[in-house]
Amino acid sequence: MWYFMLNSGVHATITGVMLAFAIPFGDGDNKSTSYILQHFLHKPVAFFILPVFAMANTAIFLSGDISQIITENYSLGIGLGLMLGKPIGILLLTYLAVGLGFCKLPNDLQWKSIFGVGLLGGIGFTMSIFVTILAFDNEAIINNSKLVILMSSMVAGLLGFVTLRLTLKPTVDLE
Repeated sequence: MWYFMLNSGVHATITGVMLAFAIPFGDGDNKSTSYILQHFLHKPVAFFILPVFAMANTAIFLSGDISQIITENYSLGIGLGLMLGKPIGILLLTYLAVGLGFCKLPNDLQWKSIFGVGLLGGIGFTMSIFVTILAFDNEAIINNSKLVILMSSMVAGLLGFVTLRLTLKPTVDLE
């Protein structure tokens, strides 16, 4: 389906969305076609297809001095936005929502954990690359920005993981 739709001029992503709408949902229980398909495809998609897709669409060409690339103004903006801006924004908006009474944090949840989730929000890989392609005309800047996005997303993800690992209580797996 993707092959034919792509060759007809329709982007493969739209084809995937159309295919998803065509899968029978039924009543959503564990015997429905969509549930069975989702559980069958979860691991191959999460651990193989999605990473390969992301890396193939990134097309990062390594050239030049990385220390020079990461000190460019646009690189600093990208890095600081993903590694500091997103976590601070998520933390402040959550604090504001709790302060205004829109929601309430569970008793066993700490604000450090909310910051850890904010750090995970810094994994802005796909949309950041999309915005980069729209924002810049220079191929070298686009390529360098993709590299900085990848590096910043990895650092944000690792920091988020470590923060959550240190702040959240371990849970007992009942399965």
